[in-house]
Amino acid sequence: MSISKRAIDGKNTNPIGLGCMSLSWAYGVPPSEDDAAKLLHRALDIGYDHLDTANIYGLGHNETLIGNALNGRRNEFFLATKMGLVIDGAKRGVDCSPAAIRKCVEESLARLQTDRIDLYYMHRRDFTVPIEESVGAMADLIKEGKIGSIGLSEMSAETLKKAAAEHAIAAVQTEYSLWTRNPEIAVLEACKELGTTLVAFSPVGRGVLANGVRDVEALAEKDLRRTMPRFNDDNWPKNLELVDQFNAIATEEGVTPAQLSLAWVLSQGKHVVAIPGTASVAHLEENLARWDWKISADTKARLDALINQASVAGPRYSEMIQKTIDTEEFS
Repeated sequence: MSISKRAIDGKNTNPIGLGCMSLSWAYGVPPSEDDAAKLLHRALDIGYDHLDTANIYGLGHNETLIGNALNGRRNEFFLATKMGLVIDGAKRGVDCSPAAIRKCVEESLARLQTDRIDLYYMHRRDFTVPIEESVGAMADLIKEGKIGSIGLSEMSAETLKKAAAEHAIAAVQTEYSLWTRNPEIAVLEACKELGTTLVAFSPVGRGVLANGVRDVEALAEKDLRRTMPRFNDDNWPKNLELVDQFNAIATEEGVTPAQLSLAWVLSQGKHVVAIPGTASVAHLEENLARWDWKISADTKARLDALINQASVAGPRYSEMIQKTIDTEEFS
């Protein structure tokens, strides 16, 4: 199978990378250490070459897992991690001060068992620190060889442009799928103009567009989706109707719902890559199996009309969480 590579900071990677969060936290029950390590090795064996993690995933567990499992294969993949979110007991917040950035990068390098992080993100905007100041501190890390490039996560086009005026921004990571279209307001085009890669997380709609959620009550007790408005009693029945129609289109096209969703995301521009997360080897293989399949213009138009910001019921985050997000919102 011939894979058309896409560039991040001038480095060619396969268009679909692996979001590693599910191996430690958030969705369902995380796998055992052994099973998680096996999945990571399987990912590299079958062609994944872009792994995405964060210091906050499992409070360091995810980075430690990758460091332990793949320390002998570090040269086989493009490594991205993040800093900025703070969880200290009951304390929650964002700290992208220069001192915090430097402290966090050293901790991540140690957990990942590497001397260089290819792409280092600010996980959220720190509204108490000028973005230029945070970017300047990260640029110092590039000069020191600790990181290869700078990324922003869940930030607006305006913030991206301010940051890029200080130093080149390699990537903006943001939620993007048929049912979360916010990047289309401004970030998608701003990335294209600046030569910045848009890295789409949750490209299969937090499992919804992979036929992974039918009954919200069947989700694990601590599953993150239970706290999200789109999955509540009022909104989920309406969204499930969209899912059923989406699944029918996937059947018509001869691909799985996840493969159809990923193809739609990748069709949004050559500067877009996707990082679906999974704790399942079967899903890992499914996401790769048709990543060279191209969606037709007619099918894309049908999907755009079916699932969009107007047809999906409920906002993506609660009001409290939304206050921490810099990404543009539809009016």
